[in-house]
Amino acid sequence: MNTATGTGSGKSTTAWRNWAGNVTARPAREVTPASVDELSAALRAAREDGLRVKAVGTGHSFTATAATDGLLIRPELLTGIRKIDREAGTVTVEAGTPLKRLNAALAREGLSLTNMGDIMEQTVSGAISTGTHGTGRESASISAQVKALELVTADGRVLTCSEKENPEVFAAARTGLGALGVISAITFAVEPVFFLTAREEPMTFDKVTEEFDALYAENEHFEFYWFPHTGNCTTKRNNRSLGPAAPPGRVSAFVEDEILSNGLFQVVNTIGRAVPATIPGIAKISSKALSARTYTDIPYKVFTSPRRVRFMEMEYAVPRAALVETLRELKTMVERSNLRISFPVEVRTAPADDITLSTASGRESAYIAVHMYRGTPYQAYFTAAERIFTAHEGRPHWGKIHTRDAAYFAQAYPRFGEFTALRDRLDPERLFGNDYLRRVLGD
Repeated sequence: MNTATGTGSGKSTTAWRNWAGNVTARPAREVTPASVDELSAALRAAREDGLRVKAVGTGHSFTATAATDGLLIRPELLTGIRKIDREAGTVTVEAGTPLKRLNAALAREGLSLTNMGDIMEQTVSGAISTGTHGTGRESASISAQVKALELVTADGRVLTCSEKENPEVFAAARTGLGALGVISAITFAVEPVFFLTAREEPMTFDKVTEEFDALYAENEHFEFYWFPHTGNCTTKRNNRSLGPAAPPGRVSAFVEDEILSNGLFQVVNTIGRAVPATIPGIAKISSKALSARTYTDIPYKVFTSPRRVRFMEMEYAVPRAALVETLRELKTMVERSNLRISFPVEVRTAPADDITLSTASGRESAYIAVHMYRGTPYQAYFTAAERIFTAHEGRPHWGKIHTRDAAYFAQAYPRFGEFTALRDRLDPERLFGNDYLRRVLGD
């Protein structure tokens, strides 16, 4: 048997687990390649030995996208910026680079991504492969900000993909689920760093839903959280400003982000898990605990927040025009059930994009995310929510819990057949396959 090439390669002795702890894998061996050549060699060796291959990031996916019993590729040494092209407005970065390190490095260079999600722990390749997104009226997901990528295919070849070079691969691999190859580098569009002013304030559920179209139209980035068992929401509007930076005061930031959003939230969820009957009362208090505040800072310090309370999550993209009706149905379902929900429901938006399997592919979208505290039974809630989401032509986030299969996706995505045909061409032997991909893409 061939030995995998690369630093730290060899037989695996420990199980791999995702962040939420709901997915575990025991690979036959692991490799931590330090270069594209080592990555290619590892793929060729695995293919010769009949081992399937998956690359992992930081495990922030709730699905088994990266699980394998074959070769597990760890990204720790494929990190850092390769090139900054200020004239073109791009940065090329190694695929294993965590978003938080990319954001900090770009800020030091006076640059920024245009938009991002609210968590920055993921690797750049993991983030785009599962369709990570934030919220935006015109600016789309992280995948939509990719200008080129480098993909190592099942036969060890290195493909450079962009709108001009291998365009059909580029269209698919920007949200590729790890099904087409292993991404080794990504080129993102960047722009000179700018200021965002965030305005957070409470608002009733009825007011948010009645005025949603106006709130969406008036703000570059609008999102809100509804607290189940209440009629209360917290809204957040992020818009560009001239500055200067005016971040939250140290005391305010500590109270809001560390105590209320993490420390106290952890405590009340632990109580709710032990005594579910307390949850509606806690929700009424929690929904009023966060006060209105306004602050200004560079993008990643406004878009992202620390998330240390672990949870399970399902998120669906529905047509933006269907958001209010879908959300009202979700609220009615919770009110008529015996469910006890301690986590707020998160709502965001995205413009249409041209990525084959992006959840916003070809249509303006709104995202509804439901969560349950880790260790709390979530199946009944998620099943009921999913029934509502799918009735509105919902598309599940590729990295979050769902029960959909290839037959559903063939109807939900007009270009689904384009993706699977490309997969047949690039990976006919399913070197990058696993049980999750068999379910969502077919075989």
